[in-house]
Amino acid sequence: MKLESSAFSANGLIPSEYTCDGKNISPPLTWTEVPTGTQSLALIVDDPDAPRGTFVHWVVYNLPATLTELPAHVTTETDLSGGLQGKNDFRSLGYGGPCPPSGTHRYFFKLYALDQPLKLPAGASKAQVLATAEGHILASTELIGRYHRRS
Repeated sequence: MKLESSAFSANGLIPSEYTCDGKNISPPLTWTEVPTGTQSLALIVDDPDAPRGTFVHWVVYNLPATLTELPAHVTTETDLSGGLQGKNDFRSLGYGGPCPPSGTHRYFFKLYALDQPLKLPAGASKAQVLATAEGHILASTELIGRYHRRS
């Protein structure tokens, strides 16, 4: 699988529009080469460079296997064709953009192809999604973006 964004390149800088310094909206994402047998997709965005350990910015799951993109500015009201959004480490549903306290942080956008939908309600955590997905991941890919706040 391949995951891309028209907003930033792999290992490139995430524009401030998609961060707490801008509009704090999710970036557009597209993917290709989803394996045969995929029944659902899950997306997790996290920051392993956070001071207190990995910080979760976005959890989305049960996206239909036929979906090939998420537009910019996905909100909790956006119709994800049955997909659900989980709770991030800002303690809210949906996307929470990069907002590092200092330095340049890396943001991992990880897409998982699963052989079944996950039996989880809306609001599940990253840990719940990954635990439920265990043994059902057909393929995964990631896109890394970086962000450094202006002083």
